[in-house]
Amino acid sequence: MRTLELKDFGDLIGECTTQALHLEMRDAYVPSDPSFIAFTGGPAHDRTQRERDWHDLIAPAVARGVAVRRARIVSEPVTPYIRFEHAVTASMNLAAGEEVRWLPRRQASDLALPGNDFWLFDERLVRFHHFAGDGEHIVDELTDDAAAIKLCASAFAAVWERAIDHREYAIS
Repeated sequence: MRTLELKDFGDLIGECTTQALHLEMRDAYVPSDPSFIAFTGGPAHDRTQRERDWHDLIAPAVARGVAVRRARIVSEPVTPYIRFEHAVTASMNLAAGEEVRWLPRRQASDLALPGNDFWLFDERLVRFHHFAGDGEHIVDELTDDAAAIKLCASAFAAVWERAIDHREYAIS
């Protein structure tokens, strides 16, 4: 697979004309995140700036007509991190204009999925995210490889079709 020079995420969203698709498949991300630590009872942390920054990045793309969709494949019962993501989705993702759906992992067994989370921009670029086993972010990788794009597009479409809208997905 051909790897390109990594572009800033904001530039990738800014260049988008039709759609930006994000597939998340992990049950834990960045355990050092101050917002997550606060959610689990640690020191208080104000998410206001983080949410404002995300809104400032995503809302203009949505206003230009870019469909920004996020699908999350999750194990059930959910982990504390997924509980956190679910709790902040309305104020962070939906408020910015994203559409978000959730798919219980047991409903994804027969789907062909890539090995890593990704963003797919206009079916022309894929940005893969690489994480350590504990969920800490390691590095991102950008490609325009046709086979990777095809796999990510078909995987996202299959997950999206089965997934449950955020407003209807209740965690236990």
